[in-house]
Amino acid sequence: MAFKIPKEITPQEVAEQLKQGKDLMMLDVRESAEWVEGHVKGAVHIPLGQLMQRYIELDESQEVIIMCRSGNRSGLACELLHEKGYKVVNMTGGLSEWSDSNKLVR
Repeated sequence: MAFKIPKEITPQEVAEQLKQGKDLMMLDVRESAEWVEGHVKGAVHIPLGQLMQRYIELDESQEVIIMCRSGNRSGLACELLHEKGYKVVNMTGGLSEWSDSNKLVR
C-alpha cells in the first residue's frame, strides 16, 4: 500500500499564511540551480538528495511545510521525514503553481 501524506496545503494557502505574518517552517527540497532561480522567503534549502544526511538541521517540534517544483519530490521528502517522526505538510502543486503576485526571492 502506498504512503498517504497526512496533511497537504496549496501554494495559495501558504502565501496567504505568510501575508498574515504566520511564522512557518518551510523546507524547499529542489536542487541548488532551481533554488537560485527563485524561492519562498524564509524557506530552508536542503536538496532531496541530501535530506537523509541533513534532516537533523530541522526542528522536530515544528510542523514542516515541504515544497518543490511540482509536489512530487516534496511528497517523497514528506514520507522520509514522517518516518523519522517529523510533522510534515506537502505543498501540492509546488512552486510551479506559486502565483506571480507572491514574488519569489532570488
